[in-house]
Amino acid sequence: MNYEKLFTPFKIGKMVVKNRVVMSPMGLNAGHTDGTIDNDEIAYFEERAKGGTGMIIMGCQFLNKELAQGSLEGYLDHPYAIPQLTNLCETVQRYGTKICAQLSCGTGKNAFANMFGEPPISASAIPSMFNPDLICHALTIAEIHKIMEEFSYSAKLLKDAGFDAIEVHAHAGYLVDQFMSAVWNKREDEYGGTLNNRMRFAVEIVAAIRKAVGPDMPILFRIACKHLFEGGRTLEESMPMLKILEEAGVDALDIDSGSYENIDYIFPPAYLGDACMADVCASARKAVSIPLLNSGNHTPETGLELIESGNADFVMFGRPLIAEPFLANKLSAGKRSEIRPCIRCNEDCIGRILTRLTKISCSVNPLAGFENRMSIEKAAHPKQVVVIGGGPGGMEAARTAAMAGHQVTLYEMSDHLGGQLQSAATPSFKSQLRDLIRWYQEQLTLKDVTVHLNKKMDENSIELKEADEIIVATGAIPVKPKIKGIENAVDILSAHIHPEKLQGETILYCGGGLSACDSALETAMKGQKVAVVEMLDEVAINDHFINKAALIPMLHKYDVAIYTGYKVLEIKTDGVTAQKKDGSEIFIPADTTVSAFGMMSNKNLAQVIDEKYHNKTKIIGDCSKVGKVGNAVRSGMYAAMSI
Repeated sequence: MNYEKLFTPFKIGKMVVKNRVVMSPMGLNAGHTDGTIDNDEIAYFEERAKGGTGMIIMGCQFLNKELAQGSLEGYLDHPYAIPQLTNLCETVQRYGTKICAQLSCGTGKNAFANMFGEPPISASAIPSMFNPDLICHALTIAEIHKIMEEFSYSAKLLKDAGFDAIEVHAHAGYLVDQFMSAVWNKREDEYGGTLNNRMRFAVEIVAAIRKAVGPDMPILFRIACKHLFEGGRTLEESMPMLKILEEAGVDALDIDSGSYENIDYIFPPAYLGDACMADVCASARKAVSIPLLNSGNHTPETGLELIESGNADFVMFGRPLIAEPFLANKLSAGKRSEIRPCIRCNEDCIGRILTRLTKISCSVNPLAGFENRMSIEKAAHPKQVVVIGGGPGGMEAARTAAMAGHQVTLYEMSDHLGGQLQSAATPSFKSQLRDLIRWYQEQLTLKDVTVHLNKKMDENSIELKEADEIIVATGAIPVKPKIKGIENAVDILSAHIHPEKLQGETILYCGGGLSACDSALETAMKGQKVAVVEMLDEVAINDHFINKAALIPMLHKYDVAIYTGYKVLEIKTDGVTAQKKDGSEIFIPADTTVSAFGMMSNKNLAQVIDEKYHNKTKIIGDCSKVGKVGNAVRSGMYAAMSI
């Protein structure tokens, strides 16, 4: 494809952006408690600027510590924040990239309970999102006026720091959106009721910023045009709001869909598909004349299609630029196949923030967020490195070792690379996993890694004796519990790779982990009748709740029957006998039964190799401890970097 259209300049107000590729705002959660940003954040954004991105919108900066509500994204209530922000601006700008600060008065009712314990603020006294028993404090008129003064103060700091533009964060049901939307705004004063009154808070924010920065600095406004939950704002209701914002002096609109009530659209997982929020652009284009930016699982292809359609002026990449900082440069240089794909797993970006309260990274790019601390250095004394296993951990270990200058040979016992990725990538909604396998295959070729397929190694293989370093990445194998009739079931890996084994009209999965649920959904989408039996009280228990917000409704949409709290007693040729917690039994008929009881480390070979060659052996990935793709990739990279 010809991606030339993505690399034409375009103006926002008086600011010229060198191309149409914009990095979506996504915080790192790496700020300091005094509100200043960390050096790691500067290095992180520098890498994306160096990679050719036209404009970077950094994660939101808050007006003050109280409104930040525990988030470590920086806040702007004192001039001491300016010098470090200047370091960021000028570091990014030297690559010709524009840098935009996103300014926020807080999440309001959406404050995470594990980050902020007191009642959050909102437009009205409504329940907190994550703790409905906690009623929000409705801002008083005096408090609103104070917030406007703080917007002016913070905006002036941003201008003095050297930012090219400011974006107002009014997205996803955050505090500004809580004023704009009738579903949350129950006020009876001048900030509630009519559309103009509900928009007053947002309009006054724009005016406060404009007063501080003058006429030339562009102001962007981030807004979801569809909330996608009952009672939330619709696309039709949003269009007059966009016009009001344009009339208020907003220079560009950053538009998509979603809210925390439908959180999968805030961090769209694989199940939502490509360009899952581009549908709002056509209506917005008719409503306003100012530039439009759009995000939501874009690929270079959907981005090009969007720009060529004329329905938007900039395409936004968030997680794809975390995974591949050089996306723009590689695309413009005709190296599309060298772009490392984001797999939309949400595990090591937003997942690290929400579940561990730590800074982001990336499952496929462990250097993300650590650019200042880790790099792949050329080895002073190159070694002969043998990698056993061609799954994600082994492929990453081989790639990293080769980049460091070592002579690398990879041995894979099957006829293909990819390991469990190969089976997990079969559903249509997992296309990014297929792209990742292809990317690794090409990378191994480009880095001159010698790959031997259909080659089974053992501890006596002469190649191990001759190697300077050995990395064992033999992955995991399906758990095969001692259940009567287990031989009558197809194992989950075979079900993924050989769907022809799923014969008959009714398919039953024993075990409700993520892999089983994905396969069940794929099978149901093909028209077969599907059921899942799980001993625990919920399926996909180890999957991220954001991903499950999309997965579970899709399972219901395709009529996948889910039996939770059932223990499998016996697998027969025509179905399964299962037992409820109360001891009662049921028989679930099925033409084909799939054994999906989980995975266990395939460590036998690793152990014997380690015993023989301990001082030069490293055991990584699922072979060491069963985990997810990111765990395997990270351990593979680290093992190779430690050589």
